Amino acid sequence: MAAVPPSDTLKLATHAIEEMKAEETIIIDLQGKTSIADHMIITSGRSNRHVGSIADEVVKVLKQAGHPSPRIEGVPHCDWVLVDCGDVIVHVFRPEVRTFYNLEKMWGVDRPTELAAS
Repeated sequence: MAAVPPSDTLKLATHAIEEMKAEETIIIDLQGKTSIADHMIITSGRSNRHVGSIADEVVKVLKQAGHPSPRIEGVPHCDWVLVDCGDVIVHVFRPEVRTFYNLEKMWGVDRPTELAAS
């Protein structure tokens, strides 16, 4: 089966995240900023179980579409799970952990609640 194009990877991962009712999802365009990936998705789950389920769904959907097996870090604890899909990196956090690491600030992007408060 042919490799999944990066734009399709982003769409598939985003759809899986939305279906799992993840919260405060943002997509950061990394093109021209780093060579590690083209896009980064940052989202939150309500509990450790929800975080793990969101990550599992992303992996399942991508595998069904023919994407080579994404690399996963952070399981079984599930405070922060990283799914490396090659051109797309997905970070799924519990809210407290997301606030602590604040990846959005590192990449120069406001969190959704900060945008709403502005």
